[in-house]
Amino acid sequence: MGRGRSKNSLPQVPKNQKSDGYDVEFSQELADQEDLEAQARANAANQRVQLNKQNR
Repeated sequence: MGRGRSKNSLPQVPKNQKSDGYDVEFSQELADQEDLEAQARANAANQRVQLNKQNR
């Protein structure tokens, strides 16, 4: 028969991972301890990436 269109198609992004489309600014005044820890982890990861780029 060949390649037909499948009736069961999967979305590219699962519904539970889709963004609501709202961009939210980070506010230092409203940040809790978990936000600060996440920001520190992100900064450390960015520094590791920069070091790896320099060492290539």
